[in-house]
Amino acid sequence: MDKICEELYRIGIVPVIAIDDAKDAEPLARALIEGGLPAAEVTFRTEAAEEAIRIISSKFPEMIVGAGTVLNAEQADRAKAAGARFIVSPGFNRKNVEYIQSIGVPVVPGTATPGEVEQAIELGLTAVKFFPAEQNGGIAKIKAMAAPYTKMHFMPTGGVNKNNLNDYLSFGKVFCAGGSWMVKKDLIAAGRFDEIEKMTREAVETMLGFTLKHIGINEENEAAAEKTADRFDQLFGFVKKVGNSSIFAGNVIEVMKAKGPGAMGHIAVGTNNVDRAVYHLGRRGVKFDESSFKYDAEEHLKVAYLADEIGGFAVHLVKN
Repeated sequence: MDKICEELYRIGIVPVIAIDDAKDAEPLARALIEGGLPAAEVTFRTEAAEEAIRIISSKFPEMIVGAGTVLNAEQADRAKAAGARFIVSPGFNRKNVEYIQSIGVPVVPGTATPGEVEQAIELGLTAVKFFPAEQNGGIAKIKAMAAPYTKMHFMPTGGVNKNNLNDYLSFGKVFCAGGSWMVKKDLIAAGRFDEIEKMTREAVETMLGFTLKHIGINEENEAAAEKTADRFDQLFGFVKKVGNSSIFAGNVIEVMKAKGPGAMGHIAVGTNNVDRAVYHLGRRGVKFDESSFKYDAEEHLKVAYLADEIGGFAVHLVKN
């Protein structure tokens, strides 16, 4: 994937926006940024789209704003001139895709069939839109289509909502999802930007899906660890399981055989995607110990420790 798509992967959700009045662009962009999603696909379905992109790109340079529903070269030129950092089309028009490539803007064309995916591959693309997602078979069809195309990544759009969001994002070949449930036109028209910000924040929390995985207790040696684990077993029936460096009492208590990270121990917090959690927490000012980062075979983060302890405990993220 190109750098823009890699950034969209970390953000996770791309709000798909139809703006009727360009004056709404600034407060809408601010609501999305404050809610945790510094990205947007502004669709060329309205006359205000070009000016809205221009306003957002100039006033909020940290926001990755793209143009959607781009159907021809004229719209592509206008989108680029307005500051669009990527361009999306609802379907696969080879002539249109080649033109957008020629003007140097990342393009994510719409696909719904293996034949369209193969055309995208022929043009050197590694990221496409899957549209309309729900009506075309949803995540089941994406998984089926992705199987033979191991380097292709998908952005499902159309019918994606807070209830099925993680069904899509849990599949590794889905790099982000486009949705409009937090930016509905009636909310924008009514100026309900506080509500948009709230719904955006809720969408981010749903996507990240933080859970408590386990609590680690530091002991001085193996004998002390055995004693502590036995106590949890005796009191609460947390069955002991001995490992190389620690002993688990049930699933949520880990007793270390030697002092590990943290003055008191550590807390493991689960998340649906460690890359995205690190990105979004980083936007909130959280610092990470990059020397603690561990990656899976696809070079995605699977373990990341916060730089600072909380209440004497080191805290690290792991995948749910």
